[in-house]
Amino acid sequence: MLQTVDKQAVAVAFGRAATCYNQHAELQRQCGERLMALARSGSAMQVLDAGCGTGWFSQRWQQNGHRVTALDLSAEMLRQAEASAVATDYRQGDIEALPFADASFDRCWSNLAVQWCSDLKQGLSELYRVTRPGGQVLFSTLEAGALPEVASAWRALGAVVPLNPQPTVDEIARAGCKTAMQLHRLTLTLAYPDALSALRSLKGTGVSHLHQGRAGIVLNRQRLEQLEQVWSRDERGYLLSWKLILGVIERE
Repeated sequence: MLQTVDKQAVAVAFGRAATCYNQHAELQRQCGERLMALARSGSAMQVLDAGCGTGWFSQRWQQNGHRVTALDLSAEMLRQAEASAVATDYRQGDIEALPFADASFDRCWSNLAVQWCSDLKQGLSELYRVTRPGGQVLFSTLEAGALPEVASAWRALGAVVPLNPQPTVDEIARAGCKTAMQLHRLTLTLAYPDALSALRSLKGTGVSHLHQGRAGIVLNRQRLEQLEQVWSRDERGYLLSWKLILGVIERE
């Protein structure tokens, strides 16, 4: 799947979210824990955390005895990660053009970051390239149809849906077709006390950045009240359902 992505704008969006990212990152943590369960065991490995954010899972890998390199597009995210001493090395860079030699890492880990690639195939190829033979690439990403509550609510108001397009599972499979890759589908549903809290969680983790800009989207009090009326909810609260793909690539 090809898409036009302004990487500088993405970095700025995540940079703005950096200081409050962890308080809104429940999805990233739940998804990452499920991805971590798919990792083969190993000791004293060289691990790349590609798209590390504030380094929550960099720290997890480091606490398990591994040497971690934390990489992110956003300099501010990296500063947050380094301030918490979650890794051995910190590098600003792009998953689609990793600044590392071939076969540099035993594990390449990328939790909810490759959806920001212009070319998913290129991003996965780069992760594969810098992984040593016998190693593993572990990644997670969004699948088409993620956040149906957002799409449904905005459509009910006759407004453009403020979501970036995401690939289907077949498109993700084709992006890694030359590798030994397994894909696992997962839906995680989180609940919030009101629609504003749900929207703040999207903004707080940077994922509300739109590749094509926000033309025509005005969230004033009246629009928020309208969203409250049409947003899907149950006894838990206002819902965000994330359709996710967990990928495991065995490096041959």
